[in-house]
Amino acid sequence: MGKNLTQQARGKGGPSFTAPSFRYLGEAKVKYGVTSAEVLDVVKSQGHLAPLLSVKYNDGTSGLMIAPEGIRTGQILKVGPDAELELGNTLQLKDVPEGTTVFNIEGMPGDGGKYCRTTGTFGKVVSKTDKAISVLLPSKRIKEFHLNCRATLGIVAGAGRKDKPFLKAGTMAHYRNARKKRFPQMSGSAQNAVDHPFGNKRSSRKSKARPAPQNAPPGRNVGYIRPKRTGQSKTKAIIREAPRR
Repeated sequence: MGKNLTQQARGKGGPSFTAPSFRYLGEAKVKYGVTSAEVLDVVKSQGHLAPLLSVKYNDGTSGLMIAPEGIRTGQILKVGPDAELELGNTLQLKDVPEGTTVFNIEGMPGDGGKYCRTTGTFGKVVSKTDKAISVLLPSKRIKEFHLNCRATLGIVAGAGRKDKPFLKAGTMAHYRNARKKRFPQMSGSAQNAVDHPFGNKRSSRKSKARPAPQNAPPGRNVGYIRPKRTGQSKTKAIIREAPRR
């Protein structure tokens, strides 16, 4: 008796393939409409690779922010146009000088930060015009942002996280399962026939890779890309065989 493939089971959204978001501390972003934030504690959230800051804003509310390198508890972080050019302060990109390293850059003004949020990453302000600000991202891509998009000065804390090897497959499994990432990733030809379309018996020929059927359902649509059509076009053949006048 067959069973659903892993990619089919994940699509149903069952508890076995859902990220444990109930353990996450919350959304880490810079609140809009505040001028300062006091650092209460440095915390770790399962849903974030970077350390987070538990802060209290000047309006009395609390929240989470991405922690920069060199931060300490009790420090007052400034937010807005009146903020100084210091570590951890959040300013609009139009007020940031060229060559400054920034992180947690907003994609749209007021969204709290979308770019350069993982450990050890940062962007660099390359150029400024009257219409946009160009920032060099960690991917070496230069992206233009709105003048009023905010960014935090500094580098995200936790650099060097990938320098330590996992050493054991079990350690990697716990790391991936914390976010419900698939591990281990086996090739289809190494699986049993009941688990994957490419699965086969234990013979010398492991793979059954071939073009997927024309109307293959999700989970079976694996293999080589099937061409839209094969053979010579009838129209071209008629034109080629037509007598010349």
